[in-house]
Amino acid sequence: MSDDTQHLTFPVIAFYPATQAPQPHTIGPYSMEVALDAPVAPGVYPLVVISHGSGGAPILYRTIALALAARGYVVVLLEHPGNNRLDNSLKGTWQNLQNRPRHVSLTIDHLASHPQYSRYLDFTRIAVIGHSLGAYTALALAGGQPWTQEREAVPVKADKRISTLVLLAPATAYYLPEGALSAVNLPILILTGEHDDITPQWHADLVIKGVQQPASVSWHEVKNAGHFSFLSPFPQAMQRPGLVPALDPPGFDRVAFHQVMPLQIADFLDHHTGRN
Repeated sequence: MSDDTQHLTFPVIAFYPATQAPQPHTIGPYSMEVALDAPVAPGVYPLVVISHGSGGAPILYRTIALALAARGYVVVLLEHPGNNRLDNSLKGTWQNLQNRPRHVSLTIDHLASHPQYSRYLDFTRIAVIGHSLGAYTALALAGGQPWTQEREAVPVKADKRISTLVLLAPATAYYLPEGALSAVNLPILILTGEHDDITPQWHADLVIKGVQQPASVSWHEVKNAGHFSFLSPFPQAMQRPGLVPALDPPGFDRVAFHQVMPLQIADFLDHHTGRN
């Protein structure tokens, strides 16, 4: 994807219903079963865009993407320039807060204008899933007005094409000022971790109390989960003390959780996109 404002391009990964059976593949250290570069199965599918957390990577949400693609969604995972695991040079800047929502809209723009891909997508049914700072991104796209720590409004543009949000361990301190979320009026699913010490419960409370229709928010606390429990399980060799995103609170089973959590998200999206 191209971003003329930053004068760069950024990569995306797409998961979708395919005409071929999946086979084992690896991307870096991560293994999954996919039909690599297979033709898209005939049909028109809702679109889901996943926004990763600060310093994260798209592939860390592969379990969600695979489950949704199997359920009949096209899932696009983008890498935010300047705020990913390979280049985190914009971490903590107002430019990053401004850029992130634009990256998602540019991704949707590209798909909508693409002669090959657009025919498979229903642009009246678009969901954004955001983890941590990705949830900040989703709320800005839904009409939220973020603010810096210096109480300066971040210039962002809502994307009216988006109809549903899923927020995982949301980072929402940018919406502390009263009224910052009052224009947000979409169905929202929030999942938080009981032992999340990075974005504790008050982050979710800001959303629940701040949006236009609090009744439109479904919130669930995941028992014993931490902030990074929403990332797909890491290979055993990477589960070491120095790699914090690979670790969970004692006793939490991330593998088992990722067999259940993606289906919970799929059920929510099915309900709010009219698929059930």
